[in-house]
Amino acid sequence: MNTLRMGIIGAGGIAQGRHIPAYQQLSDIVTIEAICDVNSETAEAAARKFGIEKVFTNYWDLFSEVDAVTICTPNKFHAEITIAALEAGVHVLCEKPMAMNTDECEAMIAAADQSGKVLSIGFHYRFMKDSQAAKKVILEQEIGEPIVARAQALRRRKVPGWGVFTNKDLQGGGSLIDWGCHFLDLSLWLLGNPKPVEVMGKTYNQLSKMPNQVNQWGSFNHETFDVDDHVTAYITFENGASMLFETSWAANIKEDVEGVSISGQTGGLNLFPFELNQAKHGMLINSKADWIPGEEDPGLSLASNFVHTCLGNEELIVKPDEAMQVSQIIDAIYKSSETGQSVKLDEKEIL
Repeated sequence: MNTLRMGIIGAGGIAQGRHIPAYQQLSDIVTIEAICDVNSETAEAAARKFGIEKVFTNYWDLFSEVDAVTICTPNKFHAEITIAALEAGVHVLCEKPMAMNTDECEAMIAAADQSGKVLSIGFHYRFMKDSQAAKKVILEQEIGEPIVARAQALRRRKVPGWGVFTNKDLQGGGSLIDWGCHFLDLSLWLLGNPKPVEVMGKTYNQLSKMPNQVNQWGSFNHETFDVDDHVTAYITFENGASMLFETSWAANIKEDVEGVSISGQTGGLNLFPFELNQAKHGMLINSKADWIPGEEDPGLSLASNFVHTCLGNEELIVKPDEAMQVSQIIDAIYKSSETGQSVKLDEKEIL
């Protein structure tokens, strides 16, 4: 197989803004054969916009036309469609988060293992140039063994006032499951995906339940708002490492913050931007990169890696068992906040 026949399931913003343009830039190795959405008008409009020939409203009808699918639906449908596609013998790239909970993730992985098809999740922050540089530096032992990660994904009064982002039934949560999951995944990947053992978390939504909102990203109904808009957590790992984590759509802060830092035995690094801080030669040295290779668009790199993996040319960068780890921690954060106690992840019945 020299080229991959791709189908898009879910024709909304993320499909049109990231995935379809990326695949069209990779036209030598992938062709978009079909698009599917339960809303026929949305599917047909996207097909016209991007020149996609076949349009479906039932994803089952799409499987026979393609070798792989990209799932861009609300989170509630990730597991159902992924499992159906894998059972039909189709490779799957599913948007983040992997699923609504860990049990669904496990079912997706079991289906992938049984089918022998590729399953990956759209954690595109791993493909940012800073992230790739950080991973390379860590693997080359420039900071020693990673010990502590700090991850912050904070927006000032930017609750998404469109789409289904604040619909708990369709999405499963708010700022944590929508945006914070990227920073959890990136931090875990940089740490080497150690096994998490205990999570203490707290979720908030008091701010977004107040009337007369000052919000930069549209309006929403404060009376029905029932997802998290601010989350904090402390996570420990089997190898002794730990993570301090915070995410918010609606923080009362001076300006937005997107940052990950890793402290190792002999040095550390910061993202974004990439900085390397070392203790060596009897000195404390801080370094910045003048130039970092790679694609400016991480969505393009994500698409390329998925397609090349399906074609047998590359190794998958976002592996499903690693993506499930993110969902496991998210489950534990929500459970810890509900109970007011830490959650020990080796006690599976707690989740």
